[in-house]
Amino acid sequence: MQKRSIGNSKLLASTIGLGCMSLSTTSQESEYILHKAIDMGVNYFDTADLYDYGQNETLIGKSLKKKRQDILIATKVGNEWKDQKEGWTWNPTKKYIKQAVKSSLKRLQTDYIDLYQLHGGTIDDPIEETIEAFEELIQEGWIRYYGISSIRPNVIKEYVNKSNISSVMMQYSLLDRRPEEEIMPLLAEKNISLIARGPVAKGLLSEAFLTKLNEDGYLDYSQEELSQVLPRLQHLAHQHNYELQQLALHYCLGNKPTATVVPGARTLQQLLNNLSTQEIDGLSNELLSKLETLVKRSLYTLHR
Repeated sequence: MQKRSIGNSKLLASTIGLGCMSLSTTSQESEYILHKAIDMGVNYFDTADLYDYGQNETLIGKSLKKKRQDILIATKVGNEWKDQKEGWTWNPTKKYIKQAVKSSLKRLQTDYIDLYQLHGGTIDDPIEETIEAFEELIQEGWIRYYGISSIRPNVIKEYVNKSNISSVMMQYSLLDRRPEEEIMPLLAEKNISLIARGPVAKGLLSEAFLTKLNEDGYLDYSQEELSQVLPRLQHLAHQHNYELQQLALHYCLGNKPTATVVPGARTLQQLLNNLSTQEIDGLSNELLSKLETLVKRSLYTLHR
């Protein structure tokens, strides 16, 4: 599988990674999926200490510890579970981050984390203190690089201007083009990579989209709008010999500065569907232009 550098770092990530949040921590199939992903060229695995109360990290650590030298582990920090696990609080303090990384390392059964990401953030956070925590973790050898997982433009801009982040993980897809207007040009200018989560939009950008439609729509798309635009996207995909999810993943990868896309996979078939994308060439400029006329280019309004 093709690999791309994450920002200015020495990390070379497979263009298709695996978002591990959707993996079941009680299913034997999950471990098989992880090993199958590696066998098919995936080396980038994304998790977080928040997922399943940390059990998702435990799954990754148990399953992949013997292949640690072959993979990149990206995890996240900042959401602190309450004592009774009934919810979590936002905690971007230096003290908490430096404490939480030790717990993640233990669950992941590793001595270091390749990419440690702030899992959210607001403009009112102690941003300089948060950055200091990540920088110290690099100096101490616990992490190799750091980034932020956020959809808030104002927060992202603060980290771009004040820190040495290698990446920004953002929700990005044909149905959520918000990063294109305000964030992606800035990241490209600074040689910071975008890591695309949600690239198949909860399954709406897959061949099974009819089973995913509901009255809530998706972002600023109503159910009626989706019922019109999705068949058009599917038709265009098939005209060019793509499955819809292949088209969707290649769309994200075809726009700078995307380094990798991280679709989830709860089943082996979902993994295989995603990874079939690597067998097909990327989108032509002509096809990219056609796609952009079919879908909205929304802007960030609520989340700043």
